[in-house]
Amino acid sequence: MPTRSLRPLAYAALTAVVSTGLLVLAVGNGWLGPDVGRGANFCEAARDGWVKQPANSFSNLGFVGAGLLVAWRVGRRDQLGDVLSQHDGLATAYACVVVILGPASAAMHATQAEHGGDLDLLSMYLVAAFAAAYALMRWVRQGRVLFAQLFLLFVAACELIGLYDGTLPVVEQAGNVAFAALLLSAVVLEIRLWLRAGRAPATAPRTEPRTDLGWGAAALGAILVAFAIWNVTKSVWCDPDSLLQGHAAWHLLDAASAYLLFRLWASEWSAQWKP
Repeated sequence: MPTRSLRPLAYAALTAVVSTGLLVLAVGNGWLGPDVGRGANFCEAARDGWVKQPANSFSNLGFVGAGLLVAWRVGRRDQLGDVLSQHDGLATAYACVVVILGPASAAMHATQAEHGGDLDLLSMYLVAAFAAAYALMRWVRQGRVLFAQLFLLFVAACELIGLYDGTLPVVEQAGNVAFAALLLSAVVLEIRLWLRAGRAPATAPRTEPRTDLGWGAAALGAILVAFAIWNVTKSVWCDPDSLLQGHAAWHLLDAASAYLLFRLWASEWSAQWKP
């Protein structure tokens, strides 16, 4: 019977408790600044009290749940043959990044403060940079050192691009363009990795690890549907006083996409370990 390590789940749970606790303190003490209407363009009307946008705030629990689920699966010791787990600690780090997405996004919707919006964008940069850095690391057949360098470089680049404060069509902010560019880069690289692994002749043993691209298609589909909802429900299907908010659906679908992305990576078994 396969054994299970609870260490990844413990790290993700600790991340959830600490980040959520800090968010509660920040909201309660006004650390994120005054309400300047940041995020008010996502339909839901601001309420009185601590949480300005309850639906758009509490829907971010989906990210916490997705991150904990990733961590739970990472702890399965019978999955140590997949490529992701051979890069020690990366899977657990990804679980923690997904968890952080929840409180960081909620920081904006709960307060509508400027710094809350900055945290929301930073969390998006973290997950997109992780996806792009992990794909590029595998493309050039390198390890965690290159991943760390690429990850930090991509996050810094997003922050610099996000300094542009002009309004852009559809995506609104330059930071969203940087986020989308990293995700698109990750998609292209994942497809190229899959194609590269399939170039060996059918009669020859496969030496390149290969993902189950169905997980990637599901992850991409979820985020594309989420993006469509994100756009449409800002104005067309918008009821500001309802607790059924399209932007809340965006959060939940993005959380599902983050989990499905992990399943894509976890499906990549190196040839010598493939069952």
